[in-house]
Amino acid sequence: MNQQTVEEGKTWAIVSYFTFIGLIIAVVMNLEKKNPFTFFHIRQMLGLILLLIFSNLVEKYVNSWLGTAFWAVTFVSWLYGVIIASQGKAEPIPVLGPLFQDWFKNLK
Repeated sequence: MNQQTVEEGKTWAIVSYFTFIGLIIAVVMNLEKKNPFTFFHIRQMLGLILLLIFSNLVEKYVNSWLGTAFWAVTFVSWLYGVIIASQGKAEPIPVLGPLFQDWFKNLK
């Protein structure tokens, strides 16, 4: 990815990390340009949202401490993603990031 692509997609990549509505806005705004940097971060955030839903289900139905641990992992991963996007890097979130890229590879 060249620097111009990163700079063009950086704003929407950062917006994608701010709630589900930010993700939808980033997807809609990026549909025309199809910036690969933005779509990289959209895939990361989509995976984080699924992880958050999973952590809430675990907390409610399995074990509240385990759910809280999953939530904490999700929060730290989200924070990492925001920082990486603001730095203009396309690094996956540790451990789960490559899986998110693979699972949502059709989103481009």
